[in-house]
Amino acid sequence: MSYLQKACDLSIGRQKAATEMGAAVSDVMRQLALSSGRFELALLPIENGAVYGLEQVEFRVGGLASNEAKPMAKVASGGELSRISLAIQVLTSRSASVPTLIFDEVDVGIGGGVAEIVGRLLNELGSERQVLCVTHLPQVAAQANWQWQVRKATHDGVTLSAIQPLDDDGRVQEIARMLGGVEITDITLQHASELLHPKSASYGARSTAKNS
Repeated sequence: MSYLQKACDLSIGRQKAATEMGAAVSDVMRQLALSSGRFELALLPIENGAVYGLEQVEFRVGGLASNEAKPMAKVASGGELSRISLAIQVLTSRSASVPTLIFDEVDVGIGGGVAEIVGRLLNELGSERQVLCVTHLPQVAAQANWQWQVRKATHDGVTLSAIQPLDDDGRVQEIARMLGGVEITDITLQHASELLHPKSASYGARSTAKNS
């Protein structure tokens, strides 16, 4: 009887949290160019219950492949999964007490204007705690306050990694390389400088980007 009472109390709390989280994640999804997407948490009853309660939680998404909400893994593409994952991480990390967050290529499968928005979201998180982000996207790296370049090289059959902090000029060069590839032109350098020093932006977050 004690178990059932506690499990029922847990179910009530889960229902409230599911509604709030669904609305919050859906809002961030719209910022990440998933305007038609809708995030839901389904609470699926478990017969006779279990040690973790009377239901299991399933993430569902509606409005992408169809209007009906379906299991996220079945209807979302790789890029959509990356953005939904980021939305969830952004929201859950706000309530976490950890001082440092590490994102390992959470921006895979996106680019362009969406990548810039992702960078801004990560930068926003950096206003509350330290954020370390491994990225290959110049739009994301440009949003950081500090940037490190990671290089790998093989010597005598051994692969070694080297990490180099970049100053402002080094960041312009590296962002240009990320934008333009092997050949860096004056136009690419100008674009890189504009990404790092936009005329009408003021982001004060403590975030760090690493790229390789």
